[in-house]
Amino acid sequence: MADPLATVETKAPPAPARQGSGRWLVLIVPYLWLLIFFAAPFLIVFKISLSTAAMAIPPYTPVFDLAQGFVGLVRGIQEFAVDNYLWLVSDDLYIRAYLSSLWIAAISTFLTLLVAYPLAYGMARAPKGWQPTLVMLVILPFWTSFLIRVYSWIGILKKEGLLNQLLLYVGAIDQPLTILNTNWAVYIGIVYSYLPFMVLPLYAALERLDDTLLEAASDLGSPPSRAFWQITFPLSLPGVIAGCFLVFIPVTGEFVIPDLLGGTGTLMIGKTLWTEFFNNRDWPLASAVAVILLFLLIIPIVLFQNMEQKRAERER
Repeated sequence: MADPLATVETKAPPAPARQGSGRWLVLIVPYLWLLIFFAAPFLIVFKISLSTAAMAIPPYTPVFDLAQGFVGLVRGIQEFAVDNYLWLVSDDLYIRAYLSSLWIAAISTFLTLLVAYPLAYGMARAPKGWQPTLVMLVILPFWTSFLIRVYSWIGILKKEGLLNQLLLYVGAIDQPLTILNTNWAVYIGIVYSYLPFMVLPLYAALERLDDTLLEAASDLGSPPSRAFWQITFPLSLPGVIAGCFLVFIPVTGEFVIPDLLGGTGTLMIGKTLWTEFFNNRDWPLASAVAVILLFLLIIPIVLFQNMEQKRAERER
């Protein structure tokens, strides 16, 4: 009698080609996203930065005229010039704007970290039932317009504003303080506006912290302050670094906060970029400003990622 199992046909495993195509699809989608929404706009801005300003619509004469095909491309390469970039390097205004933006962004990031770390630490140590509510309260300001939130600080920081009225009422000061239209107002506005970007990565890192490590440190006689600096803070460094990047990068090119809360002495590259685009209508020069700003922000990130990758390889 024939074995019935012998007549059953075995199914072949899935084709490797199909698995490979799915893997390639997963890899291609992020690169397509970067190509469409990052590389392509950057190339357009870079192309404009190599053009010359003109009284036209749009207000520039392109160096590379792609409508003329290969001949126009060759002619553009022959006429290739970096006059806009040379002007930025030679003009002290733009150099001071870049340096001032980096300085203000660095100080603002540090102040935001000082405010956000205790807040995130308290959220991570709160009862589990309260943590979702606390996270919602952190992101609640995003439900309101960014511009309205910045405008509200004008009413708080001006001489007859709420802050001066409160300080005068409690007797902390004898006359109103001048806070609005200073760099301090810019720092306050940046810390308030970008605080959630620092709190959320810190909370994610601190919430995953293993409490048994702190218990072991306590059993070995380590005081809480020493356990914090030797255990908690080093383990939260990924959240610190992520939060600093999320704050420092957009603050460097910030325009709204320094324009509304800062004074004439507040020099940031975002305001300079706005002036060149909309007041001077010098699109090529403004595009060159944007390209240099992008490289100033991208290069440190790439170097940091390479260092982290080498460190991870050494730890393996």
